[in-house]
Order: sequence, then C-alpha cells, then structure tokens
Amino acid sequence: MSRRPPISFPPDSSADVSSEAPYDYKNEYSNGRGGRGERRNGGKRGTSHGTGTTQERAFLVGVDRGSREGMSLDESMLELGRLVDTAGGVVVGSMTQRRARIDPATYIGSGKLEEIVAAREETKYTLVVFDDALSPSQQLHLEGALKVKVLDRSALILDIFAARAQTREASLQVELAQHEYLLPRLRGQWQHLERMEGAIGSRGPGETQLETDRRLIGTRIARLKKQIKTVTQQRALQRTRRERQAMPVVALVGYTNAGKSSLMRALSGADVYAADAVFATLDPVTRRIGSGTSEAFLLTDTVGFMQKLPTQLVSAFRATLEELKTADLLVHVIDGTANAVDAQRDTVQETLEDLGIGDTPVLCVVNKVDGMVLPDGSPVETEADLAILDEANPLGMETETLYVSATTGLGVDALRQRLLYEFFGNEVVAPTASSAAV
Repeated sequence: MSRRPPISFPPDSSADVSSEAPYDYKNEYSNGRGGRGERRNGGKRGTSHGTGTTQERAFLVGVDRGSREGMSLDESMLELGRLVDTAGGVVVGSMTQRRARIDPATYIGSGKLEEIVAAREETKYTLVVFDDALSPSQQLHLEGALKVKVLDRSALILDIFAARAQTREASLQVELAQHEYLLPRLRGQWQHLERMEGAIGSRGPGETQLETDRRLIGTRIARLKKQIKTVTQQRALQRTRRERQAMPVVALVGYTNAGKSSLMRALSGADVYAADAVFATLDPVTRRIGSGTSEAFLLTDTVGFMQKLPTQLVSAFRATLEELKTADLLVHVIDGTANAVDAQRDTVQETLEDLGIGDTPVLCVVNKVDGMVLPDGSPVETEADLAILDEANPLGMETETLYVSATTGLGVDALRQRLLYEFFGNEVVAPTASSAAV
C-alpha cells in the first residue's frame, strides 16, 4: 500500500491551474499514514525519513510577541528543528521576528516575508515551517507568496504522529485529528477554480466539488468518532477488569522524549519500545510490577506531552489519555538534561489540568542523571552521587523528587521500592518485575 506525502498543500500558483483534478480525499488520508498504510524508515520505528526521492529542505519561522510565557523562542525553534528532523526533513535556515501583533493575512510582516523569499536562492528550501498555528487563510496567502509548501507546527506534529501510529487505535485517533485539521483548509484546494468563476464551462464546479469534499470528510469524521467511541468503551471494560483486581495504578507522564518508555522498561523488565526520539510511544502500555510477596501495582505509560500540541490531536487522543484518570499516582518523568526543563514541567502540569487530573498525587522523577553533573563538576556515576544531587537540588524542585537513569539503572531499584512503599508500606521485600502485558 502506498503512503501519502506529508501533510501539505500545493502552492497557490497559476502555473498549477492545469492540475484541476478533484481533491483525492481517499489518497490523502485513507491510503497512507492516516490509516494502516506502509510505515516510513523501512517499517522500522524511530527517526523517520522522507518518502520521496528528495529530502525536504525546511526553513523555520518563529515570532516573539513580547509577552511570551513558558519556553523561550530560541528553545522553541530548536524544538521545531527536532520535529522537522523527526519528520524526515533537514533544516536549512531560520528566521525570527519580534512582533506585538500578528499580521492577519500572512502572520509575519511584509518585510520579513520578502526576506524569506530572498533566502530561497541561498538555502534552496522546499518547505517553510512556522512555529505557531496558522489560520487556513494565512497558510493560503503564505503559499501564494512563497511558492512552496507552508506548514505550521500543528501540521508537522500531526505528520509525525501519523508516521508513529502502529495500532488501529492510534491510527484512528491520528486520522481523526488530520481530518479535523484539514476540513477548514479545503477551500484553498479549490482556489484556482474559484478564480475562474464566470468563465465558459467553469460555472459552479469549484464550489460543487468543495461541498462534496466537505461532505466526504464530514462523513469520515463521524465514522471515525464512532469507531473511537467503541475503542473507548473497550478500554473502559479493561479498566473495570483491572479495578476488580484491586491493584493500584501508577501512570508515567512527562514531556516527550523525557525517557518514560525507557523507565517503564527499566522498572518492569518488559520489552517496551523506547527510542531517543519525540513521540516514540503513542499507545498506552500497562505492566504489572510486584514485590517478592503478593504486593503489586500496575504501571502505565502513555503518549508524551509537548507545548503547542494541536487541539485536534489532544481531542482525538482523549480516549487514550483516559487511562490517566484511573491512576492512583502519577509519576512525572523529567529530563534532567533539558535546557528548557522549567517550561517542560509547566507544559506537563498545564496539560494534566486541562485533562481534569491536576489534583492527582504526583511523584517527580528526574531521569537521565547520567548526563548531569554534581556541584563539583564531576559526573553522576553512583548511588551515593544521587544523594548529593538530591541535596544540591539543581532543578529547584519543591516537592519530593527521585533521581534515576533509566539507561544505566542508577536509582531504578530505589524508585521501584518507593512506589511499592506508597501503597503497601514497610512490609514489601525485594521487588520483582513482570513483563506480561495487562
């Protein structure tokens, strides 16, 4: 089965007017990564690579509106570059602008737009990616001016999720988000026919086809929501069965690429997929972790969070994120080596509050301590070093915090014991892990 190209829209150029075939709705989303189509990277998971013969050359654009909260513009642009790399592109240039008010037509000012046009000769970019969400009309105007594909962060993240989707549940949720993102942008697909309005033989077909596409996608959205509702009901039954076992539930949450899946593997001994990549895990995974006696709890890993996640994606993945609502304890996994660690922590907390679980007890775990240093500049290498790190509190943590390295195993046993103690007190003995899926 062939794959669809990355989410994109053709430049609004009169040179393309000859390409007046109706919008291929099925090929765009149902015959590729929006469904169960062939995966990138030879079917292997990990950093994906472009499916075309030529790698996309991306030019990044960011705007600082002066009252920026959370992640700085520089860090956000670095993150955007990592997203482009994950999607299979290469960053060839970038440009930022400080602007109190966005331009309603092109988001950036006309002067910056001219600079981006001029930069094409030197960088040979084939794609322009904006760090913030663009309205459908802004995207259309920008493509008309730049004569290349223009994506915003939302479209880029949707494309990565589509490449990462491995199960039917994830595929359904990603496809729903893609369709909801596309629906308000359909008019741009038929802009060239609307410009021909009144010409002999062209009266009406553009609007007719536009309405047809809207109806097709609207029908598909309704069908997807119905299928996802069925998945939600199935997950509810699974949760009910687990609740009957009366086992506590611990859920791993955190910013994407904080090492949640690696920690799940280290704690449970299960062969859980983990990779140094954003959004490596989309589907929830649950494993049983027990002590040397009868005490045990369930550990669940879910999709990681990120700033500026598309609203369509958060909405579509609510069925998956429902798993977090049944958790007795959330383990917030923090990347101790991240430059924007404070902004990442805030993003996770805001997301939890948006999901209605901001009041669930949280245990903070700083991961990747093998990449951190002690106050004297020496690397963290032993369990004793963890105590020094905890006392130094380099991240300014205000609540109970444990330090671990999921890759080297530092602090993992102590974390496992701490989790068992949370629910069973001092009576637990040497813990054991079970790799059996729950």
